[in-house]
Amino acid sequence: MAASEDLLAVYDRALPIVYGYLLSRCGRVALAEDLTAETFLAAAVAVRRAPPPPVSVPWIVGVARHKLVDHWRRQAREERSIRAVADDMAPAEDPWDVQLDALRARATLESLGPHHRAALTLRYLDDLPVPTVAELLGRTVHATEALLVRARAAFRTLHTEVGCDD
Repeated sequence: MAASEDLLAVYDRALPIVYGYLLSRCGRVALAEDLTAETFLAAAVAVRRAPPPPVSVPWIVGVARHKLVDHWRRQAREERSIRAVADDMAPAEDPWDVQLDALRARATLESLGPHHRAALTLRYLDDLPVPTVAELLGRTVHATEALLVRARAAFRTLHTEVGCDD
């Protein structure tokens, strides 16, 4: 039996186990669903390699574990970068305040228009250089720099407004 057929054979057994594993660790249904999909996509890619891995439910759970760790790393990187975007804010003393500020910064980023959100995300969260951001957005470097200036200003304005509720 080919490795891809092995994957299909264990899919029905593995799906609820993988989903339950991820949901119990991340606590969010939509995220667990996304990570489950990423897990089976990664498993499908892996079984096409030569030599294919031995396909089993524990192996697929291992793939899920790696996807969850990757998610946590992305999230930590994103939170560090979000704080960098809001660097003009006074540093918080209490660790709880730092967490709340990161959540507020994330909410601010999500409330921006798509072009500003995309520019800030690519530049600061993905840590891409401006020429790469320009290429991905289909703009010139100069136009991208101007967009980033406007996006940072919009972020600061919204971030300050969100902070007025405190």
